[in-house]
Amino acid sequence: MRNFTKTGLATTVAIVLSGAASAQDYGSFEDYTLRVKLIGGAQYEPLYTLIPEWEAATGAKVEILSRKSHFELDREMKQDIAAGNIDYCVFSNHTNFAPQYDVMTQPLDGLIDADTIAAFSPLVISHATVSGDLFSLPRHSDVSNMFYVKSLYEDEANKAAFEKEYGYALTPPETWAQASDQAKFFTDAPDRYGTHFAGKDEGITGRFYEMLVAEGGVLFDDNWKPTFNSEEGVRALNWFVDLYQAKAVPAGTTNYVWDDLGLGFAAGAVAYDLDWAGWAAYFNGSDSKIGGDVGVALAPKGSSGKRTGWSGSHTFSITKACDNKDAAASLVTFLTSQNAQMIEARAGLLPTRTQVWTDVIAEFKADGNAFMVEVFDIWGQSMADHAFTPPLIAEWGEVSNALWPQLQAAILGDVTAQEALDKAAKEVSEVMEDAGYN
Repeated sequence: MRNFTKTGLATTVAIVLSGAASAQDYGSFEDYTLRVKLIGGAQYEPLYTLIPEWEAATGAKVEILSRKSHFELDREMKQDIAAGNIDYCVFSNHTNFAPQYDVMTQPLDGLIDADTIAAFSPLVISHATVSGDLFSLPRHSDVSNMFYVKSLYEDEANKAAFEKEYGYALTPPETWAQASDQAKFFTDAPDRYGTHFAGKDEGITGRFYEMLVAEGGVLFDDNWKPTFNSEEGVRALNWFVDLYQAKAVPAGTTNYVWDDLGLGFAAGAVAYDLDWAGWAAYFNGSDSKIGGDVGVALAPKGSSGKRTGWSGSHTFSITKACDNKDAAASLVTFLTSQNAQMIEARAGLLPTRTQVWTDVIAEFKADGNAFMVEVFDIWGQSMADHAFTPPLIAEWGEVSNALWPQLQAAILGDVTAQEALDKAAKEVSEVMEDAGYN
């Protein structure tokens, strides 16, 4: 059975893709230096070990100016836009963020050939399109489902104690109300907590947003007026507030971002984790304290009967200011190629090329890797039936920045959920009015 840890994935990239760049003509850019800004973090780094292959095939060099979390990179690129200082060619983008970078982004139509674009999922390409222009090539897609520690759920003493206390059988949660019960039940602080969540930046905005949808609410009405300070919004926010006040999540969770969650679950610090599929092979691998003891399940449902499913795709874009757009297009095509996506898919990252879904599942089955087959089954269902994006508008970042500090204040107990959402709604209204929506 093949399990790819972070270290193993990087090694496999070097072995499997050795010479892969030469299999396709990526052009010749002798002595040219391509300047790029990339997302960093545990899930993203192994792909960049391919870059020397592209350099060898094209004669160019890649200079990485930044390698940061997407939240940090977002702030940096907005500073670049404000200063007019865009002296690089390629940057990591995201379908949910892309509309706000329209002033700096080069449309790819004409730079990327039609056959290459046709190999990607049409839905994902539509999400990567802004005002009719293809703004990026999708690297991989995101949607979160449940990872859980199987031994905790299968323990007979736990089953008996849980059913006695809560009146129903202990199984992976089907609803977010059950998830709350189980988080409290499994907490044995400070050694283990029931769960955790990203508590700042767009991390908590997105989690609140998908919980709002699962509760039957919406962010905006048809006239772009905020409606999240509704009964549904209060219920959604109070899910986080309740777990924090019950100490069923770590006290530091309000400062957590994605790597904190993945590394914490792999360390055995929580019973279950709502997370991206890209962590799957690492969670169940030899570098994880819970390796071989990981179960997966669809994200739970809210009271409306709808599952959470906040989604989007990580992508690569080219700047309008780029002095060699052909070289930039070559690198972007290379980093989203069939071979590149197969490497990332082996770790659980959800491919955006349709053929990669078929090929990687066939490979998992041939290898007898039942865990990764199940991961792709669960996440495939989620992408097909439950995934939804936030509003794909240029103001999404400003909306998030107005919303998340108020969400955090409620979680910390500084204000009530209703007070937090009312204040956030007022601030978001001002954002939308300033943008000319109403």
